[in-house]
Amino acid sequence: MEREQSEIATAYNDWAETYDTVENRTRDLAAEMLRQLNLNLDGRRIVEVGCGTGRNTTWLAERSADIVGLDFSEAMLARDRTRVSDPGIRFVQHDVSVGWPLAAASADVVIAMLILEHVEHLQPVFKEAARVLSRGGQFFVCELHPVLQLLGKQARFTNARTGENTLVTAFIHRTDDYLQAADAAGFELLSAVDVHDRNGEGDLPRLLSLHFQRPTLMRTGAVS
Repeated sequence: MEREQSEIATAYNDWAETYDTVENRTRDLAAEMLRQLNLNLDGRRIVEVGCGTGRNTTWLAERSADIVGLDFSEAMLARDRTRVSDPGIRFVQHDVSVGWPLAAASADVVIAMLILEHVEHLQPVFKEAARVLSRGGQFFVCELHPVLQLLGKQARFTNARTGENTLVTAFIHRTDDYLQAADAAGFELLSAVDVHDRNGEGDLPRLLSLHFQRPTLMRTGAVS
């Protein structure tokens, strides 16, 4: 597991150089979904899981009180730090599959986009999201759709130094896997959307968009 996480971090370090400049419909469509979602961000404390180069951090910073960006790629974080200069933003290099270095109930919104395919076990991530969220807090997840994963699709890029086509280690998660992990962590599902590239019949969904809420009154056995 540690070896796989190290390989993923290395891949994203290599990808950082071209991540913002090469056409990537999956990346861009996920950003569109975030902007279309009716999240109340004004004055809120946000945790951005897998913040990457900051393509979404800049947009979030215009709307929130403070942001903590977590990412295990130092090269990605370096670009995020260059892109976003705001005293209300803190970047932390961290593997989100293990306990997050954040206090309980320290956030109002957690956002995880295009990162959970690289996490083998979902439940620890959902439990940490529930722990750091205040009651009533929201959790937005947007990932490569399970249908595409089952067809062999995964994050990939051309290494700018070597010219090699690089596949980033990924783990298949079905929709039920996300929903079961969320339920075990005490979340309520607000919406689940299959996101397509275009309107019309016949095309496969590219993304799975999930919007959860941590209930105001917690269920027995859920994260307190």
